[in-house]
Amino acid sequence: MKFIDEARIEVVAGKGGNGAASFRREKFVPRGGPDGGDGGKGGSVYAVADENINTLVEYRFVKRYQAQHGEKGHGADRYGKGGDDIELRMPVGTVIVDTDTDELIADLTHHGQRVCLARGGKGGLGNIHFKTSTNRAPRQCTPGEQGEMRALKLELKVLADVGLLGMPNAGKSTFIRSVSAARPKVADYPFTTLHPNLGVVRMDDTKSFVIADIPGLIEGAADGAGLGHRFLKHLSRTGLLLHLVDVAPFDPDVDPVREARAIVEELRKFDEELFQKPRWLVLNKVDMLPDEERELTVSAFLEAYGWPKEQPDDRFGFDMNAPRVFVISALTGDGTRELTFAIQEYLEAWRAAEKAKAEAAAAEAAVLKPVPEAEPPRTPGLVIRPIASDE
Repeated sequence: MKFIDEARIEVVAGKGGNGAASFRREKFVPRGGPDGGDGGKGGSVYAVADENINTLVEYRFVKRYQAQHGEKGHGADRYGKGGDDIELRMPVGTVIVDTDTDELIADLTHHGQRVCLARGGKGGLGNIHFKTSTNRAPRQCTPGEQGEMRALKLELKVLADVGLLGMPNAGKSTFIRSVSAARPKVADYPFTTLHPNLGVVRMDDTKSFVIADIPGLIEGAADGAGLGHRFLKHLSRTGLLLHLVDVAPFDPDVDPVREARAIVEELRKFDEELFQKPRWLVLNKVDMLPDEERELTVSAFLEAYGWPKEQPDDRFGFDMNAPRVFVISALTGDGTRELTFAIQEYLEAWRAAEKAKAEAAAAEAAVLKPVPEAEPPRTPGLVIRPIASDE
């Protein structure tokens, strides 16, 4: 199935049914009075997150979704039937934005999440609601309300813990095949990855994390060159980026240092927030180097690139924000085990830090929440009773 991560649709909720103006007419019941019922409410449009869906492809072909109108009211106190709601199943990770106001309508982050996109109109009132002691034969009734109508933009951002960056043919797909059960296409030519791939890395029965592999970036990607810039948004939810570099390119004219710097510059141009995410350097394809040249090649690359040295942290064994470097061979699996264990260790620390940050923000919001002022005690007023004429 073709991977589609953007779509534009229009959702229209149902109109409420009109109220009825009717009077009871039965044998031996003259002047039966009003008995017009209310109209039914219009159907609403809902979005539901479904983990079994991976693409927005169906919303590329059907652009308009209309919920059912409510029925009008009837005599004999019969209310109209409400219109049926419709549910739009969308992948987990879909962001829904109103294109007219740029308002964020919903961010579907977990399976089963249900959000109302357009609410149906209320049904009109029948004339039974207008009967009073002075108006015993009301002919008034109200029409049903119009349902909401919205033009929406759907944008899918895959949910992953780790994102892979790198030039085409840097070995990203080979790496994700090596550490997970994902089987993206691998070939001896660049641009084999045409859409994001997700792989689940299981450390044991209770620990796992998800890696996202996107199409390779090239110089000028931020200006529209290649495919990678279209999928960089999928890395916005990740907690860690892995920058894979081919340290043994086939072409002797290719400079790995220059390519690594080009990737970082494209990341900066695309999104400063994404550029500020923790990023580790992964030097791949060392199996292509002779054993006696590996250490020298890695040292020369790090010195030319200017990669900082790691600083230990007493809390986690490493500084969470400091960049780290790993030397691996995705093809043979050398170094991948150490890398995945380091990723798991980092993600556990990162999740704990994010949880603590959220709890601190919630506590601060609770403290800063204004306390409503207590109303002053009311003094009992003077009660005046009418005096009966016989008193």
